[in-house]
Amino acid sequence: MWKDRRLCDLLDIDHPIIQAPMAGASTPEMAIAVANAGGMGSLGCAMQTVDQVTHDMHQIRQRTNRAINLNFFVHTPPRINPERAVAAQDRLENWYETLNAGDIPAAVATHYPFNSAMCDAVVRLAPKVVSFHFGLPESSMITTLKTAGIVILSSATSVAEARYLEENGADAIIAQSYEAGGHSGWFLPRGAAEVAGTMALVPRIVDAVNVPVIAAGGIADGRGIAAALMLGAAGVQIGTAFMATPECMASQTHKNALLAASGDDTMMSKAFSGRHARTLVNKYATEMAPVDDWPDFPVMNALTGPIRKASAQADSPDAIALWSGQAVGLIRAASTTEVFEQLLAQVKALHP
Repeated sequence: MWKDRRLCDLLDIDHPIIQAPMAGASTPEMAIAVANAGGMGSLGCAMQTVDQVTHDMHQIRQRTNRAINLNFFVHTPPRINPERAVAAQDRLENWYETLNAGDIPAAVATHYPFNSAMCDAVVRLAPKVVSFHFGLPESSMITTLKTAGIVILSSATSVAEARYLEENGADAIIAQSYEAGGHSGWFLPRGAAEVAGTMALVPRIVDAVNVPVIAAGGIADGRGIAAALMLGAAGVQIGTAFMATPECMASQTHKNALLAASGDDTMMSKAFSGRHARTLVNKYATEMAPVDDWPDFPVMNALTGPIRKASAQADSPDAIALWSGQAVGLIRAASTTEVFEQLLAQVKALHP
């Protein structure tokens, strides 16, 4: 079925389809289902402790022996700017009152970049793949992971980022386009330039590096997979198509909003976490769109956490981070296994 087997062989999977890690949305059950279907099951570990990652990986290993990807953030630790923190808290005050979300918390980091303790734990857990967002950790940790036989992936939003990742140890590059849902993996300075779309980004990265390229962003069905392969990608990473599944930990309010979306109703917003991320348009994101001087990522996660939770509990999409890619209008309600099998059937129908 797959003429280009580079990614399948590298990752030890049957089909070159990676379920996007999606920290805060993916679950062991989702990763298990995709892995057992022959794809790359992923677990977003960016907001987890060593103990939580260990627990989830042991849970996964009880139900599959297939390849698994553990994903981590490698963002620069935030510097707390008191003036920005107070300004953010002031902007959020009305939302706290409207949603009866309690007191506004202190401006603190809620999760931390990949570090040596997590690296040691990951080596013990021995996943097939470790992937990163916002660049790569320091070289000594990359060496430790690769010495343990772990395959390294990371996201690039430009040719410069792709070359950097290849030169610093990535075994394959995730070409993450403007269409992708959730946080943009952008990590190198680029001035006022914007992230490119899939059609423009993937072939340029394919031409620029020697490692396999994985297309991510705007892909939610077999047509998107086939198009990505025609552009030279060795495989795809898909997230939004799995967001409405019962295995996803997103709130039902979030899932309902995704299923009702057309694809013409997403936007980039820094107002939830402090970094650009694609969400469905809602009242909070629209109101905060003009603001750019938020506290450093991920401090805003702590500040917006209570209103996001309160909004979900009220079954209101108004203040939830409704992470979504632009292909959301193509998704349907189904289990993770059903979504994966449908993707395979659609690709096969295009190339019988």
